[in-house]
Amino acid sequence: MLGRVATVNEWIQGARPRTLPNAVAPVVAGVGAAARIGDVVWWKAALALLVAVALIIGVNFANDYSDGIRGTDDDRVGPMRLVGSKAASPGAVKAAAFTCFGIGAVGGLALAATTAWWLIAVGVVCIAGAWFYTGGKKPYGYLGFGEIAVFVFFGLVAVMGTQFVTVGRVDWVGAVAAVAVGSFSSAVLVANNLRDIPTDAESGKITLAVRLGDRGTRGLYVFLLAVPFIATLTLVPVTTWAFAGFLAAPVAVVAVRPVASGARGRDLIPTLATTGLAMLAWSVATGLALGLG
Repeated sequence: MLGRVATVNEWIQGARPRTLPNAVAPVVAGVGAAARIGDVVWWKAALALLVAVALIIGVNFANDYSDGIRGTDDDRVGPMRLVGSKAASPGAVKAAAFTCFGIGAVGGLALAATTAWWLIAVGVVCIAGAWFYTGGKKPYGYLGFGEIAVFVFFGLVAVMGTQFVTVGRVDWVGAVAAVAVGSFSSAVLVANNLRDIPTDAESGKITLAVRLGDRGTRGLYVFLLAVPFIATLTLVPVTTWAFAGFLAAPVAVVAVRPVASGARGRDLIPTLATTGLAMLAWSVATGLALGLG
C-alpha cells in the first residue's frame, strides 16, 4: 500500500526556507568584500548563490532523511519534518537531498572550470560535510561538531569562496567578514540545538548544546552574536561606512531576548528566524559598505 504524497507546501516547509539567510548572507558579504578590491564577475556571483542555496536545501533534506530514519524526529518541536511526520517516504526525501547536491555540484564545476580546478576538491568536501552531518554510521552532528562545520562551510568557505571566484583572490577583509557570517550561522544552529536539548539527549543525539548544557549553550549563543559586531569595529579602518553593520544590532537584540530570558521549546523558534535576519541585515549592510565605500 502506497503512503500519502507530501503536498507542495509540505515540501517547501521541509526545505526549511527560514535557513536560506545562511546561504544568501555569505554570498552577499563575499561579493561586497570582492567589490572592494576589484571588478566583480557578476555571473559567477549568481552561480555562487545558486550553489549555496542548493547545498543548504540539500543539507536540510539530508538531515530530515537521516534524523527521520533514526527516529530522532519522532517527537520534535520545530519546522516540518517530512520523514518524521510520515508526510513523505525516506527514499523521496533522500532523492530530493541528492538532487539538490547535484545542482550544487554542477554549479560548482562551472565555477571551478572558469576559476581554479582545485575548487572541485572544496566542493567534494562541502557535499560530504553536508551528508555526514547526520548521515552515515557516525554522523559528526551527533558528536557535537555541527557548529564547527557550519562556521567553516557557511562562514569561511562560503564568504571567502565567493570573494575568490568573483574577483580572483582573498584578503583579510574577506576573512573578517567570513568569521562574522560564520558566527551568525553557527548561532542559528546553537539556538536550534538549545531548543532541542531535551529530545536530542533522550534520542542519543549528543550535540554541542547537550554537552554544554542549557546555561552554557545560552552563553555561547550570546558570544556568537557579539562576534559580528566586533568584526564591524575591525572593518571601520577600511571604510567608516562599515559602521552600517550596526544596523543589524536591533534585530540581533530581538533574537537574543528569548535566549537571555530563559525561553524554552517553541518559545525559541522565533529566535532562529530573527538570528537569520540579523545575519542577512549585517551582510547586506556590510557588503554595501565595503563595495561602495
